[in-house]
Amino acid sequence: MREIYLDNSATTRCFYNVAEVMSRCLTEEYGNPSSAHHMGLVAENKIKEAREIFAKLLRVKESEIYFTSGGTESDNLAILGAARANKRNGMHVITTKIEHPAVLNTMAELEKEGFEVTYWPVDEDGVAIVDEAIQAVSEDTVLISIMHTNNEIGSLQPVAEVGQVLKRKYPKVIFHVDAVQGFGKAPIYPKEMGIDMLSISSHKIHGPKGVGVLYISEKTKVAPLIFGGGQQKDIRPGTENVPGIVGMGEAAKTLFADMEHDREVLYRLKENFVKELAAMDDVKINGLPGLRYTADIKDTDKRNEAIEKAVRLSAPHIISASFKGVRSEVLLHALEEKGIYVSAGSACSTHKKTESATLNAIGLKSEYKDSTIRFSTSVFTSKEDIEDTVAALRSLLPELRRYTAR
Repeated sequence: MREIYLDNSATTRCFYNVAEVMSRCLTEEYGNPSSAHHMGLVAENKIKEAREIFAKLLRVKESEIYFTSGGTESDNLAILGAARANKRNGMHVITTKIEHPAVLNTMAELEKEGFEVTYWPVDEDGVAIVDEAIQAVSEDTVLISIMHTNNEIGSLQPVAEVGQVLKRKYPKVIFHVDAVQGFGKAPIYPKEMGIDMLSISSHKIHGPKGVGVLYISEKTKVAPLIFGGGQQKDIRPGTENVPGIVGMGEAAKTLFADMEHDREVLYRLKENFVKELAAMDDVKINGLPGLRYTADIKDTDKRNEAIEKAVRLSAPHIISASFKGVRSEVLLHALEEKGIYVSAGSACSTHKKTESATLNAIGLKSEYKDSTIRFSTSVFTSKEDIEDTVAALRSLLPELRRYTAR
C-alpha cells in the first residue's frame, strides 16, 4: 500500500543531504565547539556557518542568532526572557487567542508571576484584528507575541502591519513572532517588519527534531532561562547540538534555494484540494479569508474563483476542513487504514482531551468543531497524493456518516 504523508505541520521528512551532513558531525567532526583544540575549532566553525545561513536568510546580524532545542524553547525564552528582563517597564503582555500551546501556556505562566495578559480576538477566518491589539497597548505593556502562520487552520497573521504600527507608535514594546509554521514558506525579514524576536523550528523545514533558532534583536533585553558554561553569550548556555544545528542550517539552505517555485507548487496543490473539498456535501473549509461556507456559492466557476483568491491569502501548506457528521478521530484512522496520514489538530495537543483554542476563537459551530481534520503538505507532496486523498474521502465519508447515523 502506497503511503501518503499529509501531516507536515506536525513534522517533516529530513532532506537526504541533511542526514548526510549530520552523519559526518556525529562520526567524524564530533568535537565539542568549546574545546580549544582543532576538533573543537572544526565544530565551532560548523556552528558559525549555520549561524551565517540564518542571518543571511533573515537579513539580520549573525550575533542576533541563537540556537535552542526547538520552537517551544524559542517561544519560552523569548516570552519569559523578555518579560522578566523588562518588567520594570511594565507587567502587561498581549497575545492572540489562537497561539500555539508553546505561547499560550507560557503566557499562563506569566500570569502566575503577576503579569496581566490580554488575549486579543481573531475574526471568523482566524486572522488577528490589528486595531484590537493596538488599542490594548498601555504604558504598562512590555511585549506583544503573535504567530506568523496558524498551525491548525493556516491563517496568516498581520505581522508586518502590527510591527510597523508598534515601531511608529510604541517603540518600547517588544514584538515577538512565532514563525515556526511560516519560516520557509514565505520571506520573513524581522528588521523590515518591526520584529524584535523570531522563533523557528528545524523539524518543520525538513531538518532534524530537537533544534531551533531564536532571533533576538541586539537592542532587546532578554533574561536566560537556563544557566551554564557561558555559551551563546549566556543567553542560551550549554554545549551546542552541533549535528542538529548543522542539519538545520543545511535544511534551511536547501529549502530556500527554490522557495518561490516550491511555494507556488504548494499553492496550486492547495487550490485543487480545496476545490474538491468544497464540492463535497457538508464540508466546511477553515482559515480562508473571504470564503465562508462554500455551499452558499452554487455556481462552480464563481466558487472556484473565490477559492483561488482565498487560498492565496492563507498559508500554502495547511488545509483545514470540517466534515459534518464524522468525528475527526474516526476519519483520521479510516484514512490511516488507506495509508493516508493526517492530523485531527495540533500534534502537540493530540493526546490531551482539550478543545482547540483556535477553533473556539473562530467561532466554529460544535457540529463542525469535533469533525475537523488538518491536511498539511510539503515539497515531497505530489498531485497524485492529493488526488488519491480526495478519492479516499469520497469513498469513506458516505460510509462513515451512515455508520454515525445508526
